[in-house]
Amino acid sequence: MTDDDANTTAAPTRRDYLKYGGAVVGGGLLAGCAGQSESGETPTERDENETDTSTQADESYSVTMAPAGTVKIEEPPTSVMVYNLLYADMAVAYGYGDAVNSLGFSTDVGGALDAFYAHLDGVSFDYESLTQLNTGSGNLTVDMELFYELDSDLHLVDPALIASFDGWTVDDVEEITENIAPFFGNNYSRRNTEPPKPYRDDYEYYTLWEISEKVAKVFRAQQRYQALASIHDDLLATIRSNLPPEGERPTVGSVIYMGETFYPAKINTPGFANAHTRPLGATDAFAGGDISYESSYDFETMVEIDPDVILHRYGYSYYDVESLRKELSNHAVGQQLSAIRNGCVYAGGNPLQGPVMNLFQLEMTAKQLYPDIFGDWPTYTGGSYPEIAESEQLFDRQRVANVINGGI
Repeated sequence: MTDDDANTTAAPTRRDYLKYGGAVVGGGLLAGCAGQSESGETPTERDENETDTSTQADESYSVTMAPAGTVKIEEPPTSVMVYNLLYADMAVAYGYGDAVNSLGFSTDVGGALDAFYAHLDGVSFDYESLTQLNTGSGNLTVDMELFYELDSDLHLVDPALIASFDGWTVDDVEEITENIAPFFGNNYSRRNTEPPKPYRDDYEYYTLWEISEKVAKVFRAQQRYQALASIHDDLLATIRSNLPPEGERPTVGSVIYMGETFYPAKINTPGFANAHTRPLGATDAFAGGDISYESSYDFETMVEIDPDVILHRYGYSYYDVESLRKELSNHAVGQQLSAIRNGCVYAGGNPLQGPVMNLFQLEMTAKQLYPDIFGDWPTYTGGSYPEIAESEQLFDRQRVANVINGGI
């Protein structure tokens, strides 16, 4: 892409009410997650100013997020491509769940959202009719023709993620942007990992709630965002004000267990994948290890590390953690784990969490790690998020439901 391309508006899409308003944003425009630009404005202030200006001029508005850049919108999109759950959760949170037309893999994963929404009056997600984007055939990719078939108003997908798929190039991504609709997503803030080379110079990393705020602006749902962010702030304040001294906190190992192999992940590193564990301030059992997506431990290594608590990622909806506990308990080496002996192997959260998921997963993790402070985590054998007595809840479900349903 040339410098001239970066300073011009792309050709109108087939959806003439949604237009691409810029190219990949340079480092001078975005100043990071919490920093300031040279003008002294924070990213939030700058975005609000841009939106106010465009709205006054022609009723359109602009929203900016790396790596896609600035998207100029005439009205909130009503047909949205989504790859990961966090953006589906955001669409539901802002009253646009019906706009979602797809998910990356089997659309049954949408049930992970309803596992939480079952506790919110009037909130649900119709995922059964969604289009599955990834073929699931072993190659991580999406057929370009699906973009044309869905004919979305907006792709709530990181363009850098699409460009990393088999058979895709940056030129292909730009073709979709120009012919159909823009992209607006940020995937590599999951663990602040390095994006594909063409996007590295202009990539920015955001927290879950910073991404949530930007997506709220896409749907013109800033009030909903602010109300949910306030609930989140109150929940964090409750947790942080009650945490025990660091020396009294458990060691925690976050794993996926398959085929007698443990796949570890760190719990306190930056990225929205840890938005439900990092605030709990527990000691990471794997902090000293050089861990990547390819890391794996056998039973002997796990027993040597021996975390007080084991959290099984994606455990509340994708894995049968009850069966897993039994398997570990019956294993000659696995039964030596302190977490097994003490009944502290739990169904852990989903790293691809949106704002509503994050509220539940913060509550869940607080109870799993500090039951003496935040109340016991109920026995959980699968299905929906378990029932918790109102007096034991760490946030108000009805308040969240009211926000999502528009009764702010």
